Formats: sequence, structure tokens, C-alpha cells
Amino acid sequence: MRNGFPIYDTHTHIGRARHSGMRFTAEDMLRSMDGYGVERAVLIPYPVVEDHRAAHDEIGAAVAAHPDRFTGAICLNPFIPEQEFRDEAARCVEKLGLRALKLQPQYQPLNPVSPRSDFFFETAARHRLPIIAHTGSGVPFSLPSLFIAPARRFPEATIVLGHAGGPTYALEAIVAASVCENIYIELSSLMPHHVLEVLAHVPPTRLMAGSDLPASLSTEIGKILDLPVEDTVKRAILWETPRRVFDGA
Repeated sequence: MRNGFPIYDTHTHIGRARHSGMRFTAEDMLRSMDGYGVERAVLIPYPVVEDHRAAHDEIGAAVAAHPDRFTGAICLNPFIPEQEFRDEAARCVEKLGLRALKLQPQYQPLNPVSPRSDFFFETAARHRLPIIAHTGSGVPFSLPSLFIAPARRFPEATIVLGHAGGPTYALEAIVAASVCENIYIELSSLMPHHVLEVLAHVPPTRLMAGSDLPASLSTEIGKILDLPVEDTVKRAILWETPRRVFDGA
């Protein structure tokens, strides 16, 4: 709880990242959450890891140990054999209880417009996994507008535009969410005035907050708490929307 608001951090990572060398454990994440007053967080593997099964197992163990604090996500290289992708996603859902699927086009350059990506969105839809799609850095396949096509091909899927396209492509994220009701926006990386621009077009019932990294937690959550908007708007972004999307609550 912070300033009277429960907080759900919808974009965090634990494990070891091969591309950056970063390493965070579930215990590191809990300390960060407790220090700021975060109730729940979505744990996502890094997009480049030594062993995706081990990365998922680490997150599954964290969820099992702290089900009241963590929701777990899957992150898989979409260019492994499709059946291997489907089997690992099924294992993560059925054995580990993970409840979201991440796509990081910056390191996993899957074209969302192409039918070649259908297996990815079909897998998410089959297991009712919200898709957290990194947008912004990593163009062209991380452009928010590209997710309009799969959102229309798979209207039963929920697609969360992570980082809202970043400041450069925030307007694209607004357009995508405006034309597809199954597209949501996660607001990390935007400046407060960008968030207000998003709010002018997209209701808070389809917006959520995330930190990405513990060092950014106070900045990313603080900017939502400090917005000149009604408390009901802040509560929706910080808690109610992610609870509904990721926990079905």
C-alpha cells in the first residue's frame, strides 16, 4: 500500500539475463516490493537466458512460495520448434501455474502481422494467457500498431502493450488501444504528460503500471500516484485493472 492505494507492479523480472548480466532473485524482488509498498507483481523471465525451462522453474517456485505476492509469466524464444514452444507453455501453465506470456521483439523478432506468428497468439488464447508485448525499442516488430492485426485475428486474446511504445511511439499505442478493445497499455517508460495523453483516449480500465526494474520502481509508480486525476483512476491503473487481467479478480 502506498498513499492509500494498493499497488500491482505488472512488469518485473527475476533470473539471470545473458544480454545484460543482470540477476535478481525472488527475495530481491520482495525486498524491493516491501520497501515501496507493492502488494503484487508479475514476474517475467528475461528474454535471453541460458535455459528457459530453468528460468520458468525459478518463477514457478517463487509463485508457489508466495502466491499472495507473485503472478508468473512465460517467456520463450518463438523460433524454437513450434511444438516445443506449445509443450513448454502447457507445462508452465499446468505444472507451474504461470498466467501470462511475454513477447520481446527486441530480442525475439517475431512479426505480429505475419501468419507465421499465429501459433504464438493461438497458444496464449488456448491457455487464456494475457500477452505482455514489449513495445518501443526494437522496431520494426515492436511497433504498437503491429499488434492491431493479431488483436483482430484473435479477439479472445488480451494483449498488453508493455512500455506503451515508449515516448516515441506512445501515440501508436493510443491508436491501437482505441481500435481494439482487447488491447491494454502498460505505462512504464512514459513521462507523466504522456500518461495524461493516454488517459485522454484510453480508459483506466485498460491501463496498468509497471516498473521493469527495481531501480525504477519509485519513479514508475510515483508518477501514477502524482497524476492530477481522480483517485478512482489511480486505483484502476495501480490495482483493479491488473487484478482483473492477470488474476481474474
